[in-house]
Parts: sequence; C-alpha cells; structure tokens
Amino acid sequence: MAIAYLAYSGYAHVRGRQPSATTALVVVVAAVVPDVIDKPLSWWLAVFPSGRSLGHSAFTAVGVVAITGAVQRRVGPVGLTPAVAIGYVSHLLGDVAYPLLVKDTLSVEFLLWPLVPAVNDPTPPPFTYVSELFAAYLGYLSTPAGATYLVLDLVLLLGTATLWIRDGAPGARWIREWTTDSDGQ
Repeated sequence: MAIAYLAYSGYAHVRGRQPSATTALVVVVAAVVPDVIDKPLSWWLAVFPSGRSLGHSAFTAVGVVAITGAVQRRVGPVGLTPAVAIGYVSHLLGDVAYPLLVKDTLSVEFLLWPLVPAVNDPTPPPFTYVSELFAAYLGYLSTPAGATYLVLDLVLLLGTATLWIRDGAPGARWIREWTTDSDGQ
C-alpha cells in the first residue's frame, strides 16, 4: 500500500494535482485487491492451487483497469482509473520484487495465469500460514540482510506517512468519522 500511495502521489504531483481522499482510498484498496481475490479462493474455497493466480494475473489487471476506465467514461470524469491502475500494478510488481530482494528469486509466472498454470502451492490454514510466515520473517530479520531490509522498510513507511501528511492527509477525515461515534467520542 505504501508503494502504491507513493507512486500515485508522484503521478498526481507530476500532473499538478494533489491526491484526493477518494483517489487515495481507491489506490490503497486497489493495492490489496489481488490478495482479496486470490487468498480466499485458494485458502478457504480451494478453487485455485495457489494464492497467486486469478487476482495476480496481468490479464486480470488489464481487465480491471479497462472496466474501471469504461465505467468512468460512462459516469463522468472521476479520475479513478489511474488510481486503480497504479494500485493494482504496484501490488503485482511488489510480489515480483519481494522474493527477488529477499530470496534472490525471480518469479513472474503467476503474472501469466491462465496461460501458465498456477504453481500447486498447498497452503496450510490461514492462521497456521500467517504464523509460519511471521516466524520465517522474524528469522530473516535476525540476519544482516534482514536488518537492512527492516530499516529500509521503516524508512519507506515513514517517508510515505510524511508524504501523505504533506499531501494534506487525504482520507484522514473519513478515518476519523469512521472510528468515532456520532458524538465525536
């Protein structure tokens, strides 16, 4: 989500604009959509053998962006298509970059699903998977490369938060309203 917001904010500034609350929300939501599609279909419904198939396919990404653009043209100039495209594509690029940076493994075949079948990657139940992933992550952080990764990740998050604040904290009002009751308490 941080990379997606950084990329969208950069795009907006190059165009002489500020990210709005709506576009900030859309870019963040679009950045998680591939996992929202694939993880339940793989983990809970066993429709796919991997948590990276339909939602992580470049073909799906193109379709989602094209449908967004078509709807936007019918509804009016809302400007959401770039936010959807940047959010969605940043997720896919992140899923390529993370294993490359952390494990020195280039994995792009999931981008070509269904032309390239999803890797049969039986995933344990979600709680077990997340706890195993977390344990592996902690192990990685105990290495010099992991410590460097953690520092860079913190710099990325702090930089993104700083940029978001400089952009006027788009969406903060919605978050405040959503997390407080009608009396403001």
